[in-house]
Amino acid sequence: GLCCPSRDPACISTGRRPDGSTGPCYCDQACVRTLDCCHDYGRTCPVIPCVVSQWSAWSGCAEPCGTAHRVRTRHVIQEPRNGAEPCPALQERAACVEYSTRQGTPCKHSLIPALITAGGFGKARKKRAAADGKESAGYCVEFQVVAPTPGCLRSHRPHTRWTRQLREGHTVCVECQHPALHARSQHCSGDGTGSKKNQLLHWQAVGNPRCKGTWRRIRQLDTCSCPSVHSFSFI
Repeated sequence: GLCCPSRDPACISTGRRPDGSTGPCYCDQACVRTLDCCHDYGRTCPVIPCVVSQWSAWSGCAEPCGTAHRVRTRHVIQEPRNGAEPCPALQERAACVEYSTRQGTPCKHSLIPALITAGGFGKARKKRAAADGKESAGYCVEFQVVAPTPGCLRSHRPHTRWTRQLREGHTVCVECQHPALHARSQHCSGDGTGSKKNQLLHWQAVGNPRCKGTWRRIRQLDTCSCPSVHSFSFI
């Protein structure tokens, strides 16, 4: 009838062990790892998993007028017990760019060319733009990746795994849409407009400072239909 949280050598009983022998056996949740539980531990002290809340909404960018990060959090509703897996991370960060100051005025300086993020980011951005009445067709540009840094392939964080798709020789599709689409020029910074044929252009993956490189512009697609892989967005 004992069920002791964490590791507690004093939480001991005498009875049959899982291997059929008789003797001292433990009733603390560490016994699941040390394999010295009493035979009825699993039934008497069933595993109670960690339960966490839904993610909160993303915060605003930490800094205006430049690349920064945003944060979302969740909290523990039920702590894990009796040898259950530990709770997952309670905070996530993701890259973002803020195009206006904290007072709401447009940023006066331009961002470095070709800041890109995962293509999936654009789906949520389209919904916000439609709600604001700023929906624009935008366009896509195809590039051939020439020289990505090793940091693109070595990214293991959930929100930067998309950079693994930036491999040398691959053709990628990058979508330009509001708010990265400049109102006056109707172009995104770093899209290669006006560049010479085979000119090397620079790009930077937002959220993974170790992932950057060069690519060559292939063509612009006015009807944008980027594939599900090798698809990115100007930010």
